[in-house]
Amino acid sequence: MPGGAFSVDVEEHFQVAALSGRISKHQWDDHPSRVEMNTRRCLDLLAEASASGSFFVLGWAARRYPALVRRIAEAGHEVASHGMEHDRVEALGPQRFAADVSDARRLLEDASGVAVAGYRAPSFSLRPDMEWAYRALVAAGYRYSSSVYPVRHDHYGDPSAPRQVYRPLADAELLEFPLSTARLGGRNLPASGGGYFRFLPYPVSRALLRMAGDDRQQATIFYMHPWEIDPAQPRVRGLPLRSRFRHYVNLHRAESRVQALLRDFHWDRMDRVFVRELAQPAAVPFIGGVAR
Repeated sequence: MPGGAFSVDVEEHFQVAALSGRISKHQWDDHPSRVEMNTRRCLDLLAEASASGSFFVLGWAARRYPALVRRIAEAGHEVASHGMEHDRVEALGPQRFAADVSDARRLLEDASGVAVAGYRAPSFSLRPDMEWAYRALVAAGYRYSSSVYPVRHDHYGDPSAPRQVYRPLADAELLEFPLSTARLGGRNLPASGGGYFRFLPYPVSRALLRMAGDDRQQATIFYMHPWEIDPAQPRVRGLPLRSRFRHYVNLHRAESRVQALLRDFHWDRMDRVFVRELAQPAAVPFIGGVAR
């Protein structure tokens, strides 16, 4: 049974980029919170499958639900960082980004009681050429990032980015674990979950994951959000058609697909799946800002 790293980006249903044009940050506390309930269901699904994963928790959520962060850790999963308030890396800039990743790591470690090694940028907004951002991660104490998606997309991604694990800095041991892609017809196809997992028929997603593992000769990475298994979440009115489709398509099918995924593949935490690379980061290729 092939496998890889299972990851969950822990955030509220109203904090996603597709809804940012309708719901501003100062309105977040006015919306019903569902992240705790939905994340607990993710934990249950993993427990039912005897699988483990990495939870990239938004600092905003951890501050409000520290017991949830503790529960993730106590269940044997990895607690990792998703930043504080779901801001894109370039929107924060060097100083604010440095404070964001440092504050989030400290908050998560206080809540979980374990060291936090991993970071994932909101909306996969960390690019290979952002040396200043990677240096901020090193300064904050992170050991790896999983923030680069080597695909073409109107909101995120860089199709020229490396597809294999690499070191983004020559003088640091920080590693980047790119999201998984399948190579077909000279193009990188998304194979890591998210909205594509809800949109595509499950056999197609399963085939892409297997292709990605065979092609890259590395473990695959899958990601999801807790709100994706919550078809009862409140609907936001007045969204553009594209945003409405991206956020709400096939929410009623997502949980059963995740259950099938957990049956068909063996899943574990990022830090265990990539334990060899983390133990010997100097053996991982340095690529820096030049995509290959």
